[in-house]
Amino acid sequence: MPPGSVMTFGPHACATPAGFEAEWLVTDGLGGYATGTVAGLRTRRYHALLVTSQRRVALAALDPVLRLPGGAEHRLAVHEWGSGAIDPQGHHHLESFEIVDGVPRWRWRFGEYVLEREVAMVRGRNAVAVVHRLVAAPPGARVHLGLTALCTWRDADGERFCTDGPLDIEDAYELDGPGWTPLGEWYLDAYHREETARGLNPVEDLWAAGTFAADLGAGETLTVTARSDLGNAAPLPDGPAVVEAARRRARRLVRQAGVRTAAERLLTLAADAFIIDRDGVPEVIAGYPWFGSYLRDTMTAYEGLFLHTGRAAEGRELLRAHAGLGARLRAEELGDADGALWYVHAVDRHIARTGDADLAAELLPAVEGVIAAYTKGTLDGVSVDPLDGLLVLEADHAGLTWMNARLPRGPVTPRDGKPVELNALWANALGAVAALRERCGRDASVVHGRRDAVRAQFVKRFRAPDGWLYDVVDAGPAPYPKGGSGVHDDSVLRPNQLLAFSLPYAPGADEPRLRDDVLRAVGESLLTPLGLRTLGPGEYGYLGAHQGGVVARDTAYHQGTVWPWWLGPYVDAMCAAGRPVDALPVAVEGHLGECGLGSVSEIAEGDAPYRPTGAPFSARSVAALLHARTVIRQNCNVQGARPATSGKVKLTREAGPRKRRNALR
Repeated sequence: MPPGSVMTFGPHACATPAGFEAEWLVTDGLGGYATGTVAGLRTRRYHALLVTSQRRVALAALDPVLRLPGGAEHRLAVHEWGSGAIDPQGHHHLESFEIVDGVPRWRWRFGEYVLEREVAMVRGRNAVAVVHRLVAAPPGARVHLGLTALCTWRDADGERFCTDGPLDIEDAYELDGPGWTPLGEWYLDAYHREETARGLNPVEDLWAAGTFAADLGAGETLTVTARSDLGNAAPLPDGPAVVEAARRRARRLVRQAGVRTAAERLLTLAADAFIIDRDGVPEVIAGYPWFGSYLRDTMTAYEGLFLHTGRAAEGRELLRAHAGLGARLRAEELGDADGALWYVHAVDRHIARTGDADLAAELLPAVEGVIAAYTKGTLDGVSVDPLDGLLVLEADHAGLTWMNARLPRGPVTPRDGKPVELNALWANALGAVAALRERCGRDASVVHGRRDAVRAQFVKRFRAPDGWLYDVVDAGPAPYPKGGSGVHDDSVLRPNQLLAFSLPYAPGADEPRLRDDVLRAVGESLLTPLGLRTLGPGEYGYLGAHQGGVVARDTAYHQGTVWPWWLGPYVDAMCAAGRPVDALPVAVEGHLGECGLGSVSEIAEGDAPYRPTGAPFSARSVAALLHARTVIRQNCNVQGARPATSGKVKLTREAGPRKRRNALR
């Protein structure tokens, strides 16, 4: 298999449910993308050959019809309709699907005739090239290939119907290719089965704008391009050149990252999909196909996406772009209680890894500004309790940590009071600022003293009698029937407390017995092959499935659903304890060929077999796996951790029912 390949699907896999479930993705570096399934079936409203950086769906599909000498005609597209019919069924003709150096390739075979399609985007432009090549044919034979362009122009989260008025794409995007014949017909009730599973409207209408066509002999190509950057007068490269440029770039990224294994090659290319250029400044897309760019996701994923892939120079510019974060915390509501603390962590990790003294001096005021903003109180409801120095989150902002799912009645997992993850990040941020001051030749004694005081109070307040840490202390009244009433300390076991032992300046670092107890409990109740559950199966309110409509899925989001990104902190904490972790990434690496090909899903169900769900391409999940692999390779052996070759490390162990006080707030 060539370097950079994800995997190859043969004809059987392409024609079975696996071909409808596995998804590919290519991006343009600006936030635009093309995505779909291995079989070619559009199962999501987001599946299209061109989605712009403004998240507008443009070219939905190009339906191929191949006519062979003698008149035999083969429809190679595949669509599902509201009636339940799948027609055409071109996936039955697929010989293979593969991704080589980030570029997806389909091949259809009819005896001696083989037609292939490759899809690549033009880096830095909202443009896609769809290249068709007649790979094999008898000597002198020619075939006729027609491509019907199915179009729309709508928000990626919505639908468009023929009753919404005429579709005018002239001022929106442009299609280009040979042998154009206008058509102008509506295809009604195109069906997206994944939207049904998510409890959303599953149908839309598509406009057949016209058909491109050409006669091809062996080795000849037909390319169709689509672009939305109509103000850019520069001509697009021809299709094969776009494909080759995409492949060259992928190979360069892999060399730049200095990766060693096939999994790391895939993850390096997966990371690239999330890093975009926004007006000359790097940003991170949290996930495809429906997420945007968010401070918390960006900074949580920073270390994996930038520092473990050889892209520190780009990361440097991203960190500089957020230097005004402290002032923003005091001037506006960011809808984020902990993203700025993750920013401090990202700055610390960047400087520790690169030794960039100039950046350290430049960003010291920025990270000190973050500390000052939290000390004075942010408009997102975070402030310092003057009695113990810990951070308090107001009830009106109780859904602003990473556990941010909300229902009409309020947050599903309220974090008001003093959440353990927020305060672990707070203690870590103080330690990071102290280290940065020392690196810049500044006195850090005051910050060290403050950090030591916060660390002492953290251990004192969060140590729970169950043998682990409270999830929230001084928590407000619980909104659930079996939760506590009044201010209380919530001892439910969640992964949040891992940050107290995994961060570089972790407040629990000097508590090895407590750390071991926490790791034991987390390993027994929360660890699964694909990540950590947000709630153990024995807890009140546990939901092992993540399916159904919006309310059902949001309710389960942090009530048992598995999050792969927590493998990063878990591996850090395990390595700090000198415990074996080599086997932990194995299942997630196997997952690279299951759903979002070459990437890692946002979440998975808490019950076996841990069905992946949520966004199939997640920045935090990819970053966590990159980080975990790096930590295992660089740190564990140095610390003398026992390699996991005996089979004694269990990827998951179901926990039986346990009694908890305030098991669900």
